[in-house]
Amino acid sequence: MADHIPYAPTTGLTYDPSDPLYWDADALQGEVDRTFEICHGCRMCFKYCDSFPSLFSFLDDRHDGDVRAVTDAETAQVMDQCFQCKLCEVQCPYTVRDGHEFQLDFPKLVHRYKAQRARAEGLGLRDRVLGDPDRTATLARASGGLANVANTRSRIHRIFLEKVLGVHRDKDLPRFARTTFTAWATRRGLVSDDPTEGEAVLFPTCYVEHNEPEVGHDTVAVLERNSVDLTCEKGLACCGMPAWESGDLDTLRERATTNLDRLGPHVDAGKKVLAINPTCSMMLRREYPELVAPEDRERAQRLADAVSDPSEFLWSIRDEDRFDDRFASTPGSVAYHAPCHLRTQAVGFKGRDLLRKIPGVKPSTTMECCGHDGTYAMKVEGFEASVRIGKKAFDGLAAPDAEVWATDCPLAALQFSQHAGKRPMHPMSVLARAYEPDGFPTPVAPPAEPVTDETGAP
Repeated sequence: MADHIPYAPTTGLTYDPSDPLYWDADALQGEVDRTFEICHGCRMCFKYCDSFPSLFSFLDDRHDGDVRAVTDAETAQVMDQCFQCKLCEVQCPYTVRDGHEFQLDFPKLVHRYKAQRARAEGLGLRDRVLGDPDRTATLARASGGLANVANTRSRIHRIFLEKVLGVHRDKDLPRFARTTFTAWATRRGLVSDDPTEGEAVLFPTCYVEHNEPEVGHDTVAVLERNSVDLTCEKGLACCGMPAWESGDLDTLRERATTNLDRLGPHVDAGKKVLAINPTCSMMLRREYPELVAPEDRERAQRLADAVSDPSEFLWSIRDEDRFDDRFASTPGSVAYHAPCHLRTQAVGFKGRDLLRKIPGVKPSTTMECCGHDGTYAMKVEGFEASVRIGKKAFDGLAAPDAEVWATDCPLAALQFSQHAGKRPMHPMSVLARAYEPDGFPTPVAPPAEPVTDETGAP
């Protein structure tokens, strides 16, 4: 048995890419050894992804518990099996978030590892394609719908994608909308040249922008129904998470600068920034202040302080007169899935809480990871693992036999649709339908008229 490695931070501890030490390979190795040693002794996170079971197997079966004996190839496997759900950081008792002296953050260690690898080895074609969803969507729209047809109906095309890009042939891929959310918002008059207008600006996210703008439509409808003075902004970019998954810091910072330029004037005007996708709100709120270029950090922190999930914002005004609880129909039973990246923001599940405002809805809650996690489930090496990891979530939503499933994460909805047989709705979409008399089959009874005497007094 090897000597114990101290749990205290090494001199190589840093999670700041602007620190030259971040890029020092020896400093990184010291932190990898220390982190592996702590995780080896704790083992709380065995159930989240394959990174920890692989690490523990290497230590137990090959190296007699000596983390220094873990090979480069084994380390790469552990790092590549992390798909940044961040649940280990949420549950870990030794984190920076908790103020613990060990200052552990396994997901950030993985990012540091991948950033060093990307800088040393460059990025592959798949990383460049999957890391730029805006460009991919633009090319798909230019195909006039052929990309959707090929992705869903052509086995030859899917085999080609698997061989060339490493995108699994059996993975259901997001469809590309013919019209972007921003184009729709512009026609609606929601895009203004004056950032001081309104109380909140919507960050639709690249998924809602390009793949499922209907979620954005429903979000706008619900917010407007509750008298939220909402505006939209043109020229926004992907939050950068798809690029950062592979360690592409330069692309992340480019995307972040674009979004800071576009959203900064709204923030300076005192407006809230409502980000629809939990991954994107997490990036803007928790990652930007630490990852953007030094000259952008002050305004990144101001943006982070202004970011909110739409449900979170709507919940914050629930006691105001403008909050509209006049629902006309009800879905009845609802099974709600709590996205991992909403959990990591520690803001609660306000989408689920809002659903309780609909008469007759008492949602059940599933908090297991669905296994999709960005682009992980799309990759050849991640597809089957994502299904296995997501099974508890699939079973958890199916168990109550609810009429409607709901999740705040559009990619989780895609995962459930393929592997559990039912596509969850976004909470904003559930609310939007519940406001309509024909939104759901079950009508909501109108409030009873007050009983009065012959004088009209109650």
